[in-house]
Amino acid sequence: MTESRDAMTWTLKSERPEPAGYLTVRCRTYVQPDGKDSDWDILYGARTVALVAFTEDGRGILVRQYRPGPGKVLAELPGGMIEPGEDVLRAAARELLEETGYRAGAAEVVMRTYMASYATHVRYAVLAKGCRKVAEPTPDAEEFVEPFTLEQDAYVDHLLGGEYTDADVGLAGLVAAGLLLRKS
Repeated sequence: MTESRDAMTWTLKSERPEPAGYLTVRCRTYVQPDGKDSDWDILYGARTVALVAFTEDGRGILVRQYRPGPGKVLAELPGGMIEPGEDVLRAAARELLEETGYRAGAAEVVMRTYMASYATHVRYAVLAKGCRKVAEPTPDAEEFVEPFTLEQDAYVDHLLGGEYTDADVGLAGLVAAGLLLRKS
């Protein structure tokens, strides 16, 4: 099911200081080497996965999706939360199918990283190749996604342009795909 850009418009109704449940912020107090206390806000969240995915003919797969932080629709990598106890590659396959209707011919984890220096949240990058459209997307109730593909050069340009939220994951996938030179 493809949605028009108008159907993807979100309107800010309100803002409050409480979390919605996806992420939690806690304050940790550390004793520094000089003996002084130091408070740090730490972001807690579930593990997540994002995919750098290519169709059988080499086109890159993206989803247009509203992102509340930037406050706009971005062309994003498919991905999402990993369920407790779920294998990373199984979660990647599930998210790719749910958000795009594609199934990968082959997939591999190419990076594991923390979301930020102030976060416990672990993120995984998966490179998926040989993806084939097998179904219509079935996104979660709060996901309004519009999958699309780009020619490889345009896809690489988009990922290098940084106008999406998983730039580190995108770069790891491009390196693993051999589309960027590895620096030694």
